[in-house]
Amino acid sequence: MAESDRSAVIDETPISPVRPSSHVRQNSLEKHLQHRPDPQELKDRHILLDTNAAPALQSAAHDLERQRATDSLKKGLEKRPHREDLVERNILPDSTAAPAIVGHQRELEKHMRADSLNEKILHRPKPEQLLKEGILTEDPTAIDSAAAEKLYEENIEEEYAKREGGA
Repeated sequence: MAESDRSAVIDETPISPVRPSSHVRQNSLEKHLQHRPDPQELKDRHILLDTNAAPALQSAAHDLERQRATDSLKKGLEKRPHREDLVERNILPDSTAAPAIVGHQRELEKHMRADSLNEKILHRPKPEQLLKEGILTEDPTAIDSAAAEKLYEENIEEEYAKREGGA
């Protein structure tokens, strides 16, 4: 009888309660582990270091590689020509304008140069005037009829040759 009283008094429930959701959580963890990316994919995404060195040496190897790249860049910048040299060689524009408007500045200079040339062409002297002043000895615009006929024949022959060769 003492035994039956004793078993009734002893509480045998576990200390940590068993939750029914723990199986769902375990399944979730298993699912995540199954879809875990492989090491090569992690290396491609630069999450893992792509090296065969021991993990303790990976940091030092990474620092050395970074220092080598820094030294290489410094050496390249030291050998870089000065701005004045690049301007002399027409690699850089001789302008103090902001880089965003340098293209517009070039277009404006080009149009200004074209306008200046057109203005000079409009005011140049006629060949007759240059003949009177003794600058020209004969009128370059006057072609005698024999020379014009010869030029016409040559052009016609060239045109026929092009058409026969192309057909």
